[in-house]
Amino acid sequence: MSVAPDNELRQRLKSAIWYTVGKIVDEECLQLNVNATPQYIAALTELVYTQAVTLATDIESFAHHARRKVISTEDVLMMCRRNDGLRDVLEEFVEELESKKREQKNASKALG
Repeated sequence: MSVAPDNELRQRLKSAIWYTVGKIVDEECLQLNVNATPQYIAALTELVYTQAVTLATDIESFAHHARRKVISTEDVLMMCRRNDGLRDVLEEFVEELESKKREQKNASKALG
C-alpha cells in the first residue's frame, strides 16, 4: 500500500523537474537561437533527477553518520565539500538566513 504513494510522489517530482528543465531549455534556446529536441529535454530531466536522488542519499548518509535523524545545514555543506564555488554560495546563504533569524528574534524581544 505504501508503494503506490511513493511511486506517485516520484512521478510528481519527475514531472516538476521536467517542467522546470523544459522552461530553462526553452529560455536558453531562445537566447542562443537554437532548437532542443524533446529527447534532449527528457535526457536532461533524467540526469537532473538522478543527480538529485544521489545528492539526497548522500546528505541523508552524512546525517546518519553523525548519529542524527534530522538533516542539518552541516550535512548540505558537507555534500558540496569538493565544489568550492557552491560551498561559498551556500555558506553565504546560510549566513544571511541566520542573520535574519537573529534580527527577528531581537525585534520580537524589543516588542515583548
